[in-house]
Amino acid sequence: MTDAALEVVDTDATTVFAGRVAGEAIRDRATADRPDAIFCANDLLALGVLQALIMLGDVRVPDDIALIGYDDIDFAQSAVVPLSSIRQPAALIGSTAVDLLLREASRDEGFRPEQVQFQPELVVRDSSR
Repeated sequence: MTDAALEVVDTDATTVFAGRVAGEAIRDRATADRPDAIFCANDLLALGVLQALIMLGDVRVPDDIALIGYDDIDFAQSAVVPLSSIRQPAALIGSTAVDLLLREASRDEGFRPEQVQFQPELVVRDSSR
């Protein structure tokens, strides 16, 4: 068993184009130097990486490199290789934020600031199977 390594690839933005640039750099590496999987900060970056790997190169997703994004935007499921993604409970986050804001704005003496954590959901699609 080999040691797993984590590599962070910085991008100038979180756009499809920035993902394509990062994906091209990964695609152009020697096969042995490519990662087994890529996790992107958002789905737009992941879609750009996907374009660079399969549409502009010969890398098979997920056979050669598994790919996952974050946000689960609508385009994720309709990509040429449907994109696995992390989905946040957006409606619950929004309603909780409004509730906390209203409670704080009411100047209720019993109100105490609180930190709320939400459980994300992994949406598995073809890019990571």
